[in-house]
Amino acid sequence: MTHLATYSLVAFNTATASANKIHDDEVAQGLGFRGGLVPGVDVYAYLCHLPAAMWGHDWLRHGSMRARFHRPVYDGHRVEITLGPGGLLELRDEDGDLCAEATATLGTPVAPPDPSDWPDVPQRARRPPASLESLAPGTALGLEPHGFHAAHAWEYLEAVREHLPLYAEQGIAHPGWVLRDANYVLSANVVLGPWIHVESVVQHHALVHDGAVVSARAIVTREWESKGHRLVELDVLHLADDRPVARTTHTAIYQPRGA
Repeated sequence: MTHLATYSLVAFNTATASANKIHDDEVAQGLGFRGGLVPGVDVYAYLCHLPAAMWGHDWLRHGSMRARFHRPVYDGHRVEITLGPGGLLELRDEDGDLCAEATATLGTPVAPPDPSDWPDVPQRARRPPASLESLAPGTALGLEPHGFHAAHAWEYLEAVREHLPLYAEQGIAHPGWVLRDANYVLSANVVLGPWIHVESVVQHHALVHDGAVVSARAIVTREWESKGHRLVELDVLHLADDRPVARTTHTAIYQPRGA
């Protein structure tokens, strides 16, 4: 692939204290990994750097990205991201292995979806175990609203090794920060063991500005078994001050083989 741009960084596991023990060295090693996995939403944030650098606010307002995570990224390992023609992105680790690939597009603005197409349900007060029953297709999930505060955003930007000035200078949220709610809307509504984020397809609709109240609504669209894993797919609507800012098709292995 002819490279239009490259970007490298040292990966950082932001989730060592997470309830998702796939990010814990001991648990992850018990499942056959070398150590705790860097969260997929943070690997997604790494992939966002080059499209945001190339297209700026236009991509953050109405661009899109489809990202697939093939192999784990580990804390302290240097990764290199390359951008090729057609917005094709590859993220490789220090051994040269392909860990993630994505396609970023700018396109033209897409009309935002109607929030009424997602049931406005509260976050579950009591979480059932994740299962075919609790994650049956058609199940609606909600997430408690929370705020985006630009004064604290530097902590996130530092954690995902992002140094583009447009986020801090304009007081806008990083798309990887927004995508975290696709994880939270799942983990806040069912009890999970170790689980693995494997794919996200994101369409941006608007920027998230300082002081916005953000939330997420999700509908389970698929639940299935593959190679001994159980997977779930969510259709997630991200809202800021009750207006759509992004839509994500989010896929995870919610019960890994052998867990």
